[in-house]
Amino acid sequence: MAFVFDPAPTPSAAVAGTADRFPVRRIFCVGRNYAEHAREMGNDPDREPPFFFTKAPDSVVDDGATVPYPPETEDLHFEGEFIVAIGKAGFNVSETDALDYIWGYGTGNDLTRRDLQWAAKKAGRPWDWSKGFDRAAVIGALYPASEVGHPSKGFIRTEVNGEVRQDADLSDMIWAVPEIIAYLTKSIEIRPGDLIMTGTPAGVGALQVGDTCTVSIEGLGAVTTKIGPKA
Repeated sequence: MAFVFDPAPTPSAAVAGTADRFPVRRIFCVGRNYAEHAREMGNDPDREPPFFFTKAPDSVVDDGATVPYPPETEDLHFEGEFIVAIGKAGFNVSETDALDYIWGYGTGNDLTRRDLQWAAKKAGRPWDWSKGFDRAAVIGALYPASEVGHPSKGFIRTEVNGEVRQDADLSDMIWAVPEIIAYLTKSIEIRPGDLIMTGTPAGVGALQVGDTCTVSIEGLGAVTTKIGPKA
């Protein structure tokens, strides 16, 4: 068998403290997983079943990257996120066993074209155009669970040009990581290389050309992005 053209390179994320890379297969994102963020988006924060959307693996960008302000939007938002990196395949995984499927954790930023998201919601259409654009998944260096354990508390914080814009705790998540994995794998088999972006706290807001945005999580370092001129 031969490919009709060379396959694209495998998307990947950095691994903390090494030159190794974590190959990225799929990116699942949990919507509205912090009560205060649900409220600021005009939604009921009650513990309804989690829901998911996706980002393209090749939208991953590393710490320190300059991301051009994306096209077709005038309202680019940051969303600081706790990242779960999957290292083992599983389907219909129980909450009790869920942590066994995790390779590690990291810090990320779910960049969002908010005006396109609002328009899609109003029209009853999918969010893909607002979430899945080029360079929309900022993923910091991943830390193996064998080194950092399985964080369930600790600060998650986003700063724009040095000003704190999001400040919460991982324990504020409505759905904890084992619950997320158990619910996700009722429908989809997770496999090594999958990432889960577990939702963002309250305080999301706009980024402008020239801004520097840093998301940090206790024990998991930080990821910084600069917003460049419009693409």
